[in-house]
Amino acid sequence: MSVASLRRAARESVSGLPREFWWLWTSTLVNRLGAFVATFMTLYLTVDRGYSASFAGLVVALHGLGGVISSLVAGVMTDRLGRRPTLMAAQASTALSVALLGFMEHPAAIAAVALLVGMTSNASRPAVQAMMADIVRPEDRVRAFALNYWAINLGFAVSAAVAGFVAEYSYLAGFLGEAALTLVCAALVYVKLPESRPEKGAAQAAAEAEVSLGTVLRDGRYMGVVGLSFLISLIFMQGSFGLPLAMGSAGFSTGDYGLVIAMNGLLIVLLQIPVTRFIEHRDPQKLLVVSALLAGYGFGLTAFGGSIGVLALTVCVWTLAEIINSPTQMSLVVRLSPLHGRGRYQGMYTLSWAVASLVAPLLAGAVIDHFGAGWLWGTTAVLGTAAGIGYWLLMRNLPEGSATDQAPAAAPAPAPLPAAAEA
Repeated sequence: MSVASLRRAARESVSGLPREFWWLWTSTLVNRLGAFVATFMTLYLTVDRGYSASFAGLVVALHGLGGVISSLVAGVMTDRLGRRPTLMAAQASTALSVALLGFMEHPAAIAAVALLVGMTSNASRPAVQAMMADIVRPEDRVRAFALNYWAINLGFAVSAAVAGFVAEYSYLAGFLGEAALTLVCAALVYVKLPESRPEKGAAQAAAEAEVSLGTVLRDGRYMGVVGLSFLISLIFMQGSFGLPLAMGSAGFSTGDYGLVIAMNGLLIVLLQIPVTRFIEHRDPQKLLVVSALLAGYGFGLTAFGGSIGVLALTVCVWTLAEIINSPTQMSLVVRLSPLHGRGRYQGMYTLSWAVASLVAPLLAGAVIDHFGAGWLWGTTAVLGTAAGIGYWLLMRNLPEGSATDQAPAAAPAPAPLPAAAEA
């Protein structure tokens, strides 16, 4: 493929999206560039502060519990207060709580503030996802969610490398750096992003009043998506929990794990956009079934990973599943969400990932300790098969469009990209 063809393909991948999307995309990228706490919490507590591994596990679990608590609350706030105020409040409170965590000395204070950080940092997700659904046309949503996911992974890859050097100098500098970048995100939202919540007439206001968390729970098809998202999350999170445990027990070093898991971020950065171009207008049912099977059996192949090369190959398999699943599933979530209940629906979807972040490490530790790593990878294959069957059943007879699949009424015409997006 010529350079001109590559340039044309890249331009087509980012063309046609509104200016507001790119400022939201930029905010996501800046936010992930400062992702220090989630990445280095365990090392900070055990290496820098000298706490036990069990205490570090407790703090990380509390951080995840905070995300569980805030998912539903933030979803309700997104619908009632609006996307923009919820996003600004979440980012400002995240900055303050992260900075505060760096100064905590007593174990109880560290645990309490870690819970607060988990609550505030997770609260922005329903607002971001609802705002993206508001401002992007239905036919562009898979591409938009893929570009946003690409920004998350690009920012994480850069921050992990830079933050490692910062941590060698000062963990406090890392906490304050994340706080500063999160405040930059809040400033971007305040200056560049208008409220995107659809205007409501009298009938729409009455319809919104009827949408509650109970409405979401009674939506059988949507809760099926949430349940399948939980299964998929359990599988993908074994890359952070089960894989390092299994590699350590097999005699691999931390450096070996770093090399293997680096393939995940690298492949997402390189392949997310071209793969999305390939799948963008294909059958979402088939894509979700294939991604579930690739995820389950990709991790299942880890049972045969006796070398770095084989383990890296398994990472390639389940990373491809991740690249396909994330934008396709997010587009399905928006498709099934009522226009004036997107915040609550997105909050419930976010909850599936938050709960999985609590269950995944417990599942990995219990299975490896009692049965061995092979059983864990067999379990992921079973979960992937179950999720694939679930997607196939769930999406049978699903209408091509829904009431929410209409172009945003207030969306401006596509504008030139900001400098950050052009880069």
